[in-house]
Amino acid sequence: MGEDADTRKINHSFLRDHSYVTEADIISTVEFNHTGELLATGDKGGRVVIFQREPESKNAPHSQGEYDVYSTFQSHEPEFDYLKSLEIEEKINKIKWLPQQNAAHSLLSTNDKTIKLWKITERDKRPEGYNLKDEEGKLKDLSTVTSLQVPVLKPMDLMVEVSPRRVFANGHTYHINSISVNSDCETYMSADDLRINLWHLAITDRSFNIVDIKPANMEDLTEVITASEFHPHHCNLFVYSSSKGSLRLCDMRAAALCDKHSKLFEEPEDPSNRSFFSEIISSVSDVKFSHSGRYMLTRDYLTVKVWDLNMEARPIETYQVHDYLRSKLCSLYENDCIFDKFECAWNGSDSVIMTGAYNNFFRMFDRNTKRDVTLEASRESSKPRAVLKPRRVCVGGKRRRDDISVDSLDFTKKILHTAWHPAENIIAIAATNNLYIFQDKVNSDMH
Repeated sequence: MGEDADTRKINHSFLRDHSYVTEADIISTVEFNHTGELLATGDKGGRVVIFQREPESKNAPHSQGEYDVYSTFQSHEPEFDYLKSLEIEEKINKIKWLPQQNAAHSLLSTNDKTIKLWKITERDKRPEGYNLKDEEGKLKDLSTVTSLQVPVLKPMDLMVEVSPRRVFANGHTYHINSISVNSDCETYMSADDLRINLWHLAITDRSFNIVDIKPANMEDLTEVITASEFHPHHCNLFVYSSSKGSLRLCDMRAAALCDKHSKLFEEPEDPSNRSFFSEIISSVSDVKFSHSGRYMLTRDYLTVKVWDLNMEARPIETYQVHDYLRSKLCSLYENDCIFDKFECAWNGSDSVIMTGAYNNFFRMFDRNTKRDVTLEASRESSKPRAVLKPRRVCVGGKRRRDDISVDSLDFTKKILHTAWHPAENIIAIAATNNLYIFQDKVNSDMH
């Protein structure tokens, strides 16, 4: 990285030309499919936008194709729970692609309560020459049919059709924060604040509760589930993180209800760093297994950590994302930013990790060289083929020309959602209502 980061160039950016941001346009999740050819985003207005990579890149690896809008559809609508007098937002919390089984693509999308399975298909031919119907589809007068003809398929403009295949409802009392598709390609799990459910993709009217941390008396509640994910290779293993900063690895072979974890990953707290904010900033906002399945990546408010599945006592690597905010925790608590949930991502070879920050900054850490870089996703750098320049935040003392003072950071501009192409150095960054897609032109394949 380092010098390589200077050569990281913009591939494309999708900017909605608003001088103001409407709440519905704010991107709430970003996800590449398993090949990286498709990229889906969900927003607070319940819409899903799918981008497709231009096809020439498949044959010419050195002239990478850009991503263009492939399909847009309304996934969720606002609802009202009359029993609890609660409004259910249409905001898309998570999108997960299913491994492709045939020519069609499938994805799961969820808001706070309802998960939906969508099928995306292409049509570029239409049947013509029916015996009993005319061109407009109306039934012919049978007395006028004097001969039989074989219908033929004629080419037509490409149509992308998105259809809802299944709706998985009524499985959660609390807000769904994550969904994860199992490596068996038949089941998936959904997690809310207190429970995790296991679903079969073909069955919508029942799910199995595999984790339940709800105490008998809600006054005894000390922690909530913040994220969960299946192991990429072992269909019996999954992990979930908590607001207390711990990770629990569970094995579904051990018991039907995985309340007793197989492994507990927790870092002992340094008593000298104890403060009023300790518990809030230690809450894990995201957990991701590495592609190899050997490591886990977690994000809390100030750091990203890499854990080895074979070592529970402490993380093997800890990277400071924005340690300069430690002195600002009081004002961040007052404006509620301290509760922001940042996501994290691995690159395809598990050698580089990425996560977002404030001021439209995002951070990358090279695990091999231990170098890190801060980059900015902004309109100024969104011209095609522009080069991203590393940024530096200055805490005090001498400032270099391009340094940014910690006091001038814009906390309303935050990058919470990021995704990394599964095989190449292409990243997708959601900055409020804008989607940026960056590409490292020099190292377009993983090293």
